[in-house]
Amino acid sequence: MSSQICRSASRAARSLLSASKSSNLLAEGRAVAAVAALSSRGKPFLSSFGNADSGNAYRGWLSGVLALPAAAYMMQEQELHATEMERTFIAIKPDGVQRGLIAEILSRFERKGFKLVAIKIVVPSKDFAQKHYHDLKERPFFNGLCDFLSSGPVVAMVWEGEGVIKYGRKLIGATDPQKSEPGTIRGDLAVVVGRNIIHGSDGPETAKDEINLWFKPEELVNYSSNAEKWIYGVN
Repeated sequence: MSSQICRSASRAARSLLSASKSSNLLAEGRAVAAVAALSSRGKPFLSSFGNADSGNAYRGWLSGVLALPAAAYMMQEQELHATEMERTFIAIKPDGVQRGLIAEILSRFERKGFKLVAIKIVVPSKDFAQKHYHDLKERPFFNGLCDFLSSGPVVAMVWEGEGVIKYGRKLIGATDPQKSEPGTIRGDLAVVVGRNIIHGSDGPETAKDEINLWFKPEELVNYSSNAEKWIYGVN
């Protein structure tokens, strides 16, 4: 009987691990959890095994199997939570870098509760800057924008969090620092439009395009932060 139980546990383990990448895992995890609850209270499950020894073996088998969907279920929940989060592109422009404001700007996003998932420092070429500002190519200030963005180091970042696109723009402030509210990055740290320190995506499609332009997929990191349960209530 014990060897049969072990073989059954092995087959169940392989099945559960295989199922961990399917959309059925969540339902399966909940179903197994329900079985656990019944097993801990109910003798009917054990009666089919015939005696106390087989019942003990069954409980050992069940506890081992339950550990697999529980862990996989938690991982799946974390992955689903991560996919629900928005991502936005944020760049500290050459003036912000030269003025030593990198740490100040990062800290404002971190203190809000957003998560940094990609960062690098680069000096964009003029051609690259033109790709970044492609939607403004008909504007008279287009060349000036591209010249400035390619004039020195830029800190390119991807931040993640609920509402990070919209609220990231609020953290940044209005394009014209003179019209930015105190407490925003531009309102506190910038004076004129031509040196407004920072860029942030203005919508979901823009964020997607800018992230793809500045970062390769392998440069983006997926991870769970220990602070998330205190920020979002995820346990």
